[in-house]
Amino acid sequence: MAKRYFGNVRKRASGRYQARYTGPDGKTYPAPFTFDNGGLADAWLRRVSGEIQEGRWVSPDAPAKAAPVTLRAYSEAWLAGRDLSESTRRLYAITLRNQILPALGDVAVTALTPAAVREWNASLRTSTGPTQRAHAYSQLRTILNTAVADDLIPANPCRVRGAGQAKRARTIEPATLEQLEAIAAAMPARYRLMVLLAAWCALRFGELAELRRSDIDVRNAVVLVRRGVIRTDDGRIVKGPKSDAGKRDVNIPPHLMPVVKAHLRDHVAARADALAFPAAAGGHMAPSSLYAVYHPARDKAGRPDLRFHDLRHTGAVLAAATGATLAELMARLGHSTVSAAMRYQHAAADRDKAIAAALSGLATVTPISQAKGRKRASSAQ
Repeated sequence: MAKRYFGNVRKRASGRYQARYTGPDGKTYPAPFTFDNGGLADAWLRRVSGEIQEGRWVSPDAPAKAAPVTLRAYSEAWLAGRDLSESTRRLYAITLRNQILPALGDVAVTALTPAAVREWNASLRTSTGPTQRAHAYSQLRTILNTAVADDLIPANPCRVRGAGQAKRARTIEPATLEQLEAIAAAMPARYRLMVLLAAWCALRFGELAELRRSDIDVRNAVVLVRRGVIRTDDGRIVKGPKSDAGKRDVNIPPHLMPVVKAHLRDHVAARADALAFPAAAGGHMAPSSLYAVYHPARDKAGRPDLRFHDLRHTGAVLAAATGATLAELMARLGHSTVSAAMRYQHAAADRDKAIAAALSGLATVTPISQAKGRKRASSAQ
C-alpha cells in the first residue's frame, strides 16, 4: 500500500490500483472504480482533496440529488392546487396543453431564461391568435410567479413588455333598437324572450339557460340571477357566480313585462323550479340549439356579425344611454373585480329600478311587447 499526502493507494491482486481517503465526516471512502496505475489513482485523490478544501465535496453516502423539476410537472401541480371554477380550470388546462407545454414542458423551471420565454412567445405568432397568445403568456407568468414565491427560482423570466395584453381583435358594434326588434321578431316564440333578456337585461347565456320560473319575480319585474350553467369535460354543471357582484337582482324594463308573462304562460312548466328556457327534449339548452335559430334571425336583421354574447354588450350600451353611472352599470351587469364589487354593489341597489324604467323610455316602438293572444289597441283609441 503506497502512502500519500491525502488518502492511500494500493495495488490489488488483479494488477489494478484502488484509492481510498478519509472524508471530513471521518468515514473512509474508496474510489468508485479502480485505476490502471498508481499515478491515475493519485491524481484522483488530489482532485477529491481539492473539492474538500474548496467546500464542494459531497459525501458519496448522501442521497442522490433530485432531478430539477420540469415546467410540465410544476405546472400540473400548480393547476391541481388552485381553487378555480371548473370552466376556468378547463381553460387553463387547454392553454397549458396547446400553447405552453409543447415548447417548454420538458425544460427545468430553473433553466427557463428570459431569452427562452421571449423566443417561445414570438413563436406563438404563427400558430395562435393575439388574444390566446396573451392569455398563454399571462398564465405562464402567473405559474412562474408562484415558483418565485416557492423559492424555486430567484426571479420570473417572463419579461416581455406588453405580452400579457392584447388589443380587442374585433370591435363590437351594439345592435340598434330596430335591429333588436327585427332579431326578436324573427326568433321562434319560445326563444324570443331569451334574446330580449340578453339585450335589455344584459344576461349571459349560462345565466339564461339556468333561469327558473322562481327566479322571475313578475310582481316586482325583477330577474334574480343566482346561478349559471357551464359545460365541462364531465357534462353540464350548475354553479354560482364567480363573485358576489355576479349574484344580482336585475330589474326588467317595463315594456318587456307583457312578453315575460306570455312566455311564462305558454312555454314554461308550472313548477317553481321549471327552467325558463328548457331544451326541446328537456334539461338545459345547449348553445348550438340557440344558435340554430339565432343565426338566421340576426342574418335577417342585417347583423350577421352580432354574436349572441354581443347582446349583453348591447344591453350595457343601452343602460349607459340612460345616464347610468359606472357603479350602476357594473352592478347591473354583475361584472367587476373583487375590490370593485365592494364599492359598487351597495351604490347601485336603489338605482337599478330607475335604470330599468329609463330603458323602456328608449323603446319608442316595440311590437314585440304585445303578448301573444292580446289584442292591439285600435288606432281609434
